[in-house]
Amino acid sequence: MRSRIPKQHLDLLMNVPLLSSCTRSECRAVAQLGTQVGTEEGAVLTKEGQPGREFFLVLDGVASCRIDEKEVKRFKHGDYFGELALLHSRRRTADVVAASAMELLVFGTREFRQMLMTSRSIAFKMLDDLAERVTDGDAWSLAGASSGMGTVQKGGVPRPVPSTSSR
Repeated sequence: MRSRIPKQHLDLLMNVPLLSSCTRSECRAVAQLGTQVGTEEGAVLTKEGQPGREFFLVLDGVASCRIDEKEVKRFKHGDYFGELALLHSRRRTADVVAASAMELLVFGTREFRQMLMTSRSIAFKMLDDLAERVTDGDAWSLAGASSGMGTVQKGGVPRPVPSTSSR
């Protein structure tokens, strides 16, 4: 059995947007699934092209998301990354490097899936965030995501894919 979660740690997690709809009990369960990790500035958290095996929830500090060495996003308290590689067993689509000292809650693949099953609100919030990124066009350039509408080339330009379904 894991140790008791300190009240201040639980309060911090309940203020993270991804977990804000969770009950205190659900937040406690999520906290027990993850491992709190501290990193120094400059630490490489994900490497483009490498297999994705972790999901990261930023508790403190700032990380820089880079594609071809160009910063495309900054992750700060309450943000998360690494979910795309875990959701569909793909390689990382970007480098993420700690831009400052950081505190992270890190989940392996199994823990990530358990987290999604712990609370529907987490899964729905993640889906909502992904839909917003697609709507904003962010998913095309930031994550290299693909949809049923086509595949994505580097640089964020969608390329149509012939339909294989028969109507």
